[in-house]
Amino acid sequence: MRDFFIRSLESIVNVLVILGAIGVVIAALAAGFGRGSMGMHDEAFGGPVAFIVVLLGGFLYLTLLAGFIYLALGIYSNTKRTADAVERLQSRN
Repeated sequence: MRDFFIRSLESIVNVLVILGAIGVVIAALAAGFGRGSMGMHDEAFGGPVAFIVVLLGGFLYLTLLAGFIYLALGIYSNTKRTADAVERLQSRN
């Protein structure tokens, strides 16, 4: 039952990463083509600069968030494999 939840979590994370990437691209496009100044009073942050900043910031955030979640799932998987290997070694003796 525990493995079902871990595999389900991994599937959910995969879907959320894809949706997050789509969301970052949409937000970057909205920032780049928007007519507003993104809360700033000067216009230096509009257009292509806003597009690049939002795109890089969004993908950096998404990469770190997904990376840490995948790291935790990897640690779980590695711990389980190590415990199984130790049990097999103990059963030989």
